[in-house]
Amino acid sequence: MTTRHDQIQMLRAELTSFHLSRRERKQIERELKEALARCDAEPPA
Repeated sequence: MTTRHDQIQMLRAELTSFHLSRRERKQIERELKEALARCDAEPPA
């Protein structure tokens, strides 16, 4: 099962790719921002 932390790390790794279109990069940045917001809103375990 992929955790939020794993998802954030995968999105960050995707952003380092040189073969992204502007649209793909914006989509990944948006997903990363949403994942970080969910992580911040989650109470600490």
